[in-house]
Amino acid sequence: MKIDAHQHFWRPARGDYGWLDNAPDALRRDFLPADLAPTLASCGIDATVLVQAAPSVDETHYLLGLADATPFIAGVVGWIDFEQAAQRAQLDRLAAHPRLVGVRPMVQDIPQDDWVLSPRLDWAFSAMQETELAFDALGFPRHADVFLALAQRYPGLRMVLDHGLKPTPGGPDLAAWGQAMRRLADETSAFCKLSGLPTEAGPGSTPELLRPCIEHLLDCFGADRLIWGSDWPVLSATQPYDTWLQTCVSVLTDCGCDAQARAKVFGGNAEAFYRLSV
Repeated sequence: MKIDAHQHFWRPARGDYGWLDNAPDALRRDFLPADLAPTLASCGIDATVLVQAAPSVDETHYLLGLADATPFIAGVVGWIDFEQAAQRAQLDRLAAHPRLVGVRPMVQDIPQDDWVLSPRLDWAFSAMQETELAFDALGFPRHADVFLALAQRYPGLRMVLDHGLKPTPGGPDLAAWGQAMRRLADETSAFCKLSGLPTEAGPGSTPELLRPCIEHLLDCFGADRLIWGSDWPVLSATQPYDTWLQTCVSVLTDCGCDAQARAKVFGGNAEAFYRLSV
């Protein structure tokens, strides 16, 4: 079972994808299941986890509707307003849907870096633990200490670090990022998504440029806590889906990951972490 644990669908006409205003032109169109299905088939991907891309509950309902109609969507990571404790009832209703497996606030877009540590959000993280929903941590390297403190404050919270916290491959701050990821791996039980690196590297990135980041994430989290994702269609603005997939397979193989270890990274870990029914 091969699982793409991080992909998106959207329809800009829905009106809640504000970030698309500054996105590459190639991304400012509809991306729907029929657009991805042929690629999944050609790459041998059996199922996906569909992740929110708009800060609205309406989009979460939209994604769950797509999941109901699309066999390959095994789970949905949605959104709720963490600022509104009155949304606890909303969260409970959403959690009752068999395809909702997690929640993701768009931390990277919030000006206050330590926002997730605000006491007013305690209700949300407590509720996620009670409903057994996963927390997708979307941030940058500067959020590493915050996510570390969050994991220690809520030890029952199942956390996965999206896109390896978005390092810049080949960038000057890579050493500091590497140290931060090591601490997160050693001092928490968080999983980490092997995704998003081509976007941070920019168009034309090569496997050689991405390799050090992939190797470091594998060294930190091991094959038991690393989860592969495409970040499609964002990925498509920098390189083809199969190129990113093959880069990751090649690097992990070169690092000594046997077939059993690769099966965890490219499917088994996502199935276990998100508790998917596939």
